[in-house]
Amino acid sequence: MKLEARRLVNRLWNYCNVLRDDGVSSLEYLEQLSFLVFLKMAAEIEEADKILPEDRRRRVLPDSEEWRGRGWPELLDLTGSALEEAYTQLLTDLGKRGEDEDTTLGLIFHRARNRLQNPANLRRLIVDLIDKEEWLSASKDIKGDAYEALIARSAEDTKAGAGQYFTPRVLIESIVRCMRPDADDVITDPACGTGGFLLAAYDYIVREHGADMSTEDFARFDNGDAIWGTELVPATARLAAMNLLLHNLGRPDGTPLIHVEDALAKPPTKRASLVLANPPFGKKSSIVITNVDGSVSRESTSYHRKDFWETTTNKQFNFLQHIANLLTDNGRAAVILPDNVLFEGGRGASIRRELLKRYNLHTMLRLPKGIFYAGGVKANVLFFDAASPRRSEDEPPRTQQLWVYDLRTGNRFTLKQNPLLSGHLEDFERRAFGVGECDLDDVIARRVPEGRLQVFDGAGLVATKDVNLDIGLIEPDDEDAAEPKSLAELTLALSADLREALAELEDLAADLDVELPPLIRGQQ
Repeated sequence: MKLEARRLVNRLWNYCNVLRDDGVSSLEYLEQLSFLVFLKMAAEIEEADKILPEDRRRRVLPDSEEWRGRGWPELLDLTGSALEEAYTQLLTDLGKRGEDEDTTLGLIFHRARNRLQNPANLRRLIVDLIDKEEWLSASKDIKGDAYEALIARSAEDTKAGAGQYFTPRVLIESIVRCMRPDADDVITDPACGTGGFLLAAYDYIVREHGADMSTEDFARFDNGDAIWGTELVPATARLAAMNLLLHNLGRPDGTPLIHVEDALAKPPTKRASLVLANPPFGKKSSIVITNVDGSVSRESTSYHRKDFWETTTNKQFNFLQHIANLLTDNGRAAVILPDNVLFEGGRGASIRRELLKRYNLHTMLRLPKGIFYAGGVKANVLFFDAASPRRSEDEPPRTQQLWVYDLRTGNRFTLKQNPLLSGHLEDFERRAFGVGECDLDDVIARRVPEGRLQVFDGAGLVATKDVNLDIGLIEPDDEDAAEPKSLAELTLALSADLREALAELEDLAADLDVELPPLIRGQQ
């Protein structure tokens, strides 16, 4: 990060620490920062356009007489309770407009609320911090990287941070280098969180192909034709929209690049040539997915996805099926999924079998623990491509070979003392995808099974009963192989096993439409 961006991050984050005394969490601070920075940028746009004829000037805020003078200028001139009241009313009015406006402004201010109840702190944030920066003219390396760094710091706040939807930037950028997006791609992330994958893909395209891109090419990305994300949580979508905007992606008064909806609720109406995603961790879906078999939940809010291969309450399997259906005929995907997706039985085995048969699951990266804010997560990156439809069951699966790279064995990472760095992924990028060495078309031919990179026969995997993809590790995790050293550790290990077993039982009961009795502590 550049020195100027680091300076801005430190100033803004130090103020977040001040606001904690007022009961404002880091996530709420980021939200309020988004509101105020947007208003400052809107004012800068209008100021820059004053030299233009009236009919060419842009109005980011509503263009009507009653809105003249409102926004940033209004806040700058006020203090005390008058400032708090004006800011609260401004957010309320913009939030109402956001109910009807399909714009980035409407998305960011949808149901916006003032969390800053101390007028003195609000005044300092407006005048001393945000107003002193030129947000519109600053390079994205400063304003964009600074905002993203604030999101990363918020993720460290385990009580009320962004950790549940934050993917390490090092891993995101490595995956994007392997996928090599270009200006002709149509890119989406159906669980986009704060927009990390979308930004990394766009930055890669501009860096590698920007010199050859036309005005029309850039417009495709700004208007959502070439890139978009989906996020279920409105507050997170707000952060994502602002994150993209500060990286010069999208327009304040244009169509929002983030869609606030449940990606699993319906079949995709728009497909992508590249899907990048890290669906939320946690297995249980709050709503049962129902497919063509007619299996339905007892809840009236069940989804009906005839394009899914199997009905399941496991949201990772649902996202995997959804992503597969998102791909165009020549599309490709990279998705981060936890270990249970590789070996869970029943419908999980059927979904894995269909994935291997219908798609080319050519590569899998086994990730070590300690790189996500969700503690103890064992995850993997699955790389697969769309393939031509199989004409009969007698045809071999589209996955002819599955190459597995083991980054897990012998590596122990932590978020602070020993974090995952780009250098840790260089060997995987070079050996599995030829990054920096060869064209993507030549990758498979150059692969050599040795050491951490091994190859498995696709037809052989499909032929097994459980289609177990928990493969390719040089040795099992030391933590898994070792016996607990104390009664406390044994208790924790047994508790984890029981909780997982209970979750599996609840999933099965939901699939069978069986209502389990409530769990009562102390009941014999």
